[in-house]
Amino acid sequence: MTEEMKSLQVGDVIQGKVVKVENSQALVDIGWKSEAILPISELAGVHVSQVSDVLADGQELEVKIIRHNEEEDQFIVSKKSVEAEKSWALLEEKLKSGAPLHATVHEVVNGGLVVNVGVRGFIPASLVDIKFIEDFSGFVGEEVTLKVIELDREKNKCILSRKAVLAEELEKTKKLALENIEAGDVLEGTVQRLTDFGAFVDLGGVDGLVHVSEIAWYRVEHPADALTEGDQVKVKVLKIDREQERISLSIKETLQGPWEKVALQLNAGDIITGIVRRLVTFGAFVEVAPGVEGLVHISQISHDHIGTPSEVLTEGQEVQVKVLDILPEQKRISLSMKEVEPKPEPVILENQQVEEMNVTLGDVFPDLKNFK
Repeated sequence: MTEEMKSLQVGDVIQGKVVKVENSQALVDIGWKSEAILPISELAGVHVSQVSDVLADGQELEVKIIRHNEEEDQFIVSKKSVEAEKSWALLEEKLKSGAPLHATVHEVVNGGLVVNVGVRGFIPASLVDIKFIEDFSGFVGEEVTLKVIELDREKNKCILSRKAVLAEELEKTKKLALENIEAGDVLEGTVQRLTDFGAFVDLGGVDGLVHVSEIAWYRVEHPADALTEGDQVKVKVLKIDREQERISLSIKETLQGPWEKVALQLNAGDIITGIVRRLVTFGAFVEVAPGVEGLVHISQISHDHIGTPSEVLTEGQEVQVKVLDILPEQKRISLSMKEVEPKPEPVILENQQVEEMNVTLGDVFPDLKNFK
């Protein structure tokens, strides 16, 4: 027995070499007359299914002597104790500085994820991502960047957050995007969220709002009638407020205007089908294309005299109209309903009919009695 052998004692950290890997333990040469036992429970701070997942024959490693079996004169060593000593110091430094660290997700447990950071690290479900994630199984085996949130060495407690890293990265990206985006820019984006008043579009780190009135040239009652979350859209930046971090966007400004389309499709004299959208005292506004309404003046509604448009029309009614005049620059179209209908034949009265009318009218107007 050498002097070096005599000096080994519990608590020593020494260099060893794996000489045999078994199911539940490994035998490690630490320079003693018999190999030390490294139990599977002392391999790592996280659960290990089999020793061969972590160690291989001939592998060199640092171990800490945790027990001495005096009857068999054999030492029990730990690999995880050595790693833990180094890791706690590193983790405490990361907690103070806020610097991130990298780790591979080991397993999914109830309430979050477990990673090996020299000690067992836990990422609560609420700190895994910025957005809600229902299934965490895809994270197993993935290397993630984390921040240390809470440490308690006595309780072997290490709480980590991936969400904090993502939020910090998002804030940097958002700031950069806000600096580079200008009013008038036309950009590609992804519809992230729909609300009653509009759609929020991700422009690559920063969201902008497309108000419901800016979704299309035609009237949109609710954003969901025209858009779906995940849609790729082209938008124009209308206004940007860097202090409030607000961006106003328009989808319809990137599309050909309805009046431009109408100018190419309609001509004076065309007969088309439209829908009565509004009734006013002087006529009816008829939608002839999405976002385009033309006026049927009250005098052009019917060959018969009417007092108000509501006498013969209702909102939502489908009607045929003739284009009398179109002025796209002024966004005006003059329409006629009566021009589509045949003109009534003039009434020609026979002499007998005239005489009968004379008798009837003569009672009121005596001068008509002698009218022939």
